[in-house]
Amino acid sequence: MSTRSDEVTRLLRDWSSGDAEALNQLAPLVYEELHRIAANFLRGERSGHTLQATALVHEAYIRLVEQDQPEWHSRAHFTAVAAHYMRQVLVDHARKRNAAKRGGGDIVLSLDEVVAYAAGRSDVLLALDDAMNELAAAAPDKCRIVEMHFFGGMTLEEIATVMSVHVNTVARHLRVAQAWLQSRIGGAS
Repeated sequence: MSTRSDEVTRLLRDWSSGDAEALNQLAPLVYEELHRIAANFLRGERSGHTLQATALVHEAYIRLVEQDQPEWHSRAHFTAVAAHYMRQVLVDHARKRNAAKRGGGDIVLSLDEVVAYAAGRSDVLLALDDAMNELAAAAPDKCRIVEMHFFGGMTLEEIATVMSVHVNTVARHLRVAQAWLQSRIGGAS
């Protein structure tokens, strides 16, 4: 593990223990990674979109720091939670804009394509969110894996570490979740 990653993990644990100064030291260390994740979410958005990567990072960061006594296990865990909050911010933003008009010609997309395509289409993002919520109710671990991998950009190894399972288990759950989600959103327009 790199020195920087060790430092982030140490600061996350200090913050979990109630050290407010750790949060101040943590912010500049994780900002670049959070901004990268936000940019991935917003890739494909139309130019001039009202929500930019910096705003998405700030909104997600606010949600992260507003948690009551967070318990961070590692940098990967923090990144997974940040990705979850970014997804929620985008969905909330899409709902506020009331841009979720469904119908029309169906397009069959893979999960990879939906994640990339959803950033530019509120209706697809909301369909994906609905499917993710269904998956969370049916199989919470599989939902977390999809969230960490597709939205957080985490590797299967990083996810296995966060979830304390073997990487093969993560890969198997990801395949099942992808197929399940594809059956739900394959016809999203």
